[in-house]
Amino acid sequence: SLVVLFGATAGAYGAKLGSDERELILLVWQVVDLHSKKVGTLHKSLVKADNLDLSDQCREVSGLTPEGLGKAEPLDRVLQQFSQLVSSDLKVLGRSSYTLCSDGQLLIRQVLHPETSKKNFLLSDCFYSFYDLRKEFHTCYPSSAAVKDQTIKTMAEYLGLGTDEAEEDFGVWQVKTMVAIILSMLSEGCNHVFTEPETVKYKYETGPWTDGQCTLYELSSWCFPKCSKSETVDSETVIRARGLPWQSSDQDIARFFKGLNIAKGGVALCLNSQGRRNGEALVRFVNSEQRDLALERHKHHMGSRYIEVYKATGEEFLKIAGGTSNEVAQFLSKENQVIIRMRGLPFTATQEDVLGFLGPECPVTGGKEGLLFVKYPDGRPTGDAFVLFSCEEYAQNALKKHKEILGKRYIELFRSTAAEVQQVLNRYMSTPLIPTLPTPIIPVIPPPYTIATGSIRDCVRLRGLPYTAGIDDILEFMGDATGDIKPHGVHMVLNQQGRPSGDAFIQMKSADKAFMVAQKCHKKMMKDRYVEVFQCSGEEMNFVLMGGTLNRSGLSPPPCKLPCLSPPAYAAFQTAAVIPAEAAALYQPQALLPTTRTPQASAAAPPTVTYYPAQAAQLYMNYTAYYPSPPVSPTTVGYIAAPPGAVAAAATATHTPILPQPGALVRMQGLPYNTGMKEILSFFQGYQYAPDDYNGLIQLSDQARSVLQAPKEWVCL
Repeated sequence: SLVVLFGATAGAYGAKLGSDERELILLVWQVVDLHSKKVGTLHKSLVKADNLDLSDQCREVSGLTPEGLGKAEPLDRVLQQFSQLVSSDLKVLGRSSYTLCSDGQLLIRQVLHPETSKKNFLLSDCFYSFYDLRKEFHTCYPSSAAVKDQTIKTMAEYLGLGTDEAEEDFGVWQVKTMVAIILSMLSEGCNHVFTEPETVKYKYETGPWTDGQCTLYELSSWCFPKCSKSETVDSETVIRARGLPWQSSDQDIARFFKGLNIAKGGVALCLNSQGRRNGEALVRFVNSEQRDLALERHKHHMGSRYIEVYKATGEEFLKIAGGTSNEVAQFLSKENQVIIRMRGLPFTATQEDVLGFLGPECPVTGGKEGLLFVKYPDGRPTGDAFVLFSCEEYAQNALKKHKEILGKRYIELFRSTAAEVQQVLNRYMSTPLIPTLPTPIIPVIPPPYTIATGSIRDCVRLRGLPYTAGIDDILEFMGDATGDIKPHGVHMVLNQQGRPSGDAFIQMKSADKAFMVAQKCHKKMMKDRYVEVFQCSGEEMNFVLMGGTLNRSGLSPPPCKLPCLSPPAYAAFQTAAVIPAEAAALYQPQALLPTTRTPQASAAAPPTVTYYPAQAAQLYMNYTAYYPSPPVSPTTVGYIAAPPGAVAAAATATHTPILPQPGALVRMQGLPYNTGMKEILSFFQGYQYAPDDYNGLIQLSDQARSVLQAPKEWVCL
């Protein structure tokens, strides 16, 4: 038997059903016996939503009102009544089993499953298998319209069914028409057989991604796919989810996409250069149809946060989820395990120490075999480890030990995934034993469009921009005043995650032009928001772009500037190179040296030089690593200030290697987390460079030499 099911939400209708996260407000169903071609009683049930605010489209199409819905039962009670009434109708028809049949997939996958998941109650088994009437209709009538273009009305018109939608209540006409379509498909001329229902996975299946060809290997009596980074993953099945809570696990992401079928091991959490989660994940679905449905969940909520969903490529997925280690495959070969990541372990910690730390209340699967220590290529420990637990209870007990002490260090514990195990192992195993700086990029001195640092108020600040606003929107907002903007003079301010902060700075050709723009555009509307426009100076703009704040009480310096070393503006020397992304986490701009603080320093700040590297997008990532908050837009990420004496020299000087001597830079690893500058300077007490050691590295003024000669004035990078 089939149970023909139709539903509606308080929001969008038709092809956008479920895309706006609105709750279900209507269910209509009727039983059809495929053998006897008899039908049961038609049932219509209103559903009381938590939010009874109906969209205009819903009111117009359905004719329902908040008052009527307020008297209805909540969804869990309606689903109980559904099961009871269906069972009763089946008994009357002499049947015992049934499968749902809906108009498309949206009602089941995009409405019922996500909503019940958010409300924390389970759907009965019947909702995990259903027939898509549109697909069945196209199979029965191949000459009909494509599946994506089918509707109940077009299918009825194709068959010549003369039902009038206006004569029936909303939902009743749809179910009656669907039943008539099914009976036509069962007629002697077609004899259609319903054989392959759509399925919804009960839970997300974890699985390892390892090196090798895509064949089955057997480890511990369990077969798993072994796939390499060279394997092709269909880009039409992959999405990128952004804005995830940092503590979210693969199961949390699978729950966000509840109702859609994620491929086994198809959730890969992305890590930043420090090995920490960056709030993004790549998700691989079983087919492109599921991926397209996932894209409709753009800006749906996980808790109180909205999640952005975008298309991604198979190459991106393999880059994150692809593996290289058979050790990882062996570790992940045990089925249905909960993975916990431990971070901050003492370098001397042994397997016995970890097992003792976890204790008998959370036994590790396989004892020592359930532990995987992360090491560098030379065998040195990194302080990370992964642990397997056989059930959720043991994993929860382990997570309760978060930040407890082992030895003299507190240990962090997080949920993890198979893909994260792969990423962490790959990241550390690919770390070079002797890191070297790449070839520097020769700076280019452009024409006069530079970032000003003076006190002349020839800039304007835009505050309250829509987060979707781009430079084109700003230029349209400025109107006729766009002709008075300096070349490369629009600077978008981004937050720590690299997203628009709602602020922007614009350099005008004069202070008068800036004043006129501030007067004309202040509180003018851009899209659905009004934007505040204030006149400001280049120095004030520079402070904000470098991480400071600008408010009514004045300027607050960037968080990376220390009081004893804070110069009025960052300075760099002419041969200073821009470091590419692969070295960003390793080396900081060694040429950012402080100048002596004087009361006149700010007013007499010299004009600066802009460096434009070849790969602006790559440098942007470095720039966000250098300055904690807020980074600037890609149009200004190449900005590094230079002293006036370096401007002329930069145009003629021959380029010298950034490291003329071995050992000019040292890297410190294993520092306690609470280490400050004083501790580092004390550690190197007695060691200082002679000024001559810098002649081949960078050009130094006498002032800079005096800074470097004094140990207490060193800059820690």
